[in-house]
Amino acid sequence: MQIFRRPYETKAWQNRICPAETMVKIHPDRTTLAAGEETSSPYLTMEKESFTIWMKSLVFNTNGCTVFDSKGNIIYRVDNYNSKSCREVYLMDLHGHVLLTLRRQKFGLFKTWEGYGTPSGTAESTTNFEYFRVKNNMFKIPSKDSSSSYRVIKGTCKNDEQYCYKMVSRGSSLGIEESCGRLVAEVKRKQSRNGLELGDDVLTMVVESQVDHSFIIGLVLTHSLINCKL
Repeated sequence: MQIFRRPYETKAWQNRICPAETMVKIHPDRTTLAAGEETSSPYLTMEKESFTIWMKSLVFNTNGCTVFDSKGNIIYRVDNYNSKSCREVYLMDLHGHVLLTLRRQKFGLFKTWEGYGTPSGTAESTTNFEYFRVKNNMFKIPSKDSSSSYRVIKGTCKNDEQYCYKMVSRGSSLGIEESCGRLVAEVKRKQSRNGLELGDDVLTMVVESQVDHSFIIGLVLTHSLINCKL
């Protein structure tokens, strides 16, 4: 989707927030949709797609993250400014409209993160609905090389046994699986064209076809919050 900006907005982004040199380093791999294909939702993948996640905010490289699609367009942003591991985080589109609110809840020994979608997709809407919940089902804090899993309950279901998805982290990679075991998305460190890994704050997210990538990035952000990386 082509994004038009006023001249002064473009100048501000280029000179103050996102220098051209930085953009070149994190530009995602390009993939092309078949000619004439259109999605019924702007967040639904028609085929397997690749995204780049930069674990930095566009606001002077402060805490947060920026997500690019396969054509290099910015589609999501999180701006936490000088805060880290906030109790409430907002996933926004490029223009600052809140798409998803992530809130940390504490029930007994477990810390649970809940995602609330905004029906209208705008910051002005005040009526949110529960979208998903993520609870850590491990008592130990995972080390860098160990694996851990998190159950994802979608909708308003309160029964943890009726989970819809599972996040499984192994080392630096993260997989998101349906309850039947089918992998729907994977996140790992991004590699350059010659196979060298970039910094640990530059990630590649591959999402399978017919998957809501706004939901996937919400889970990825939740995983980062659980592990104090956002």
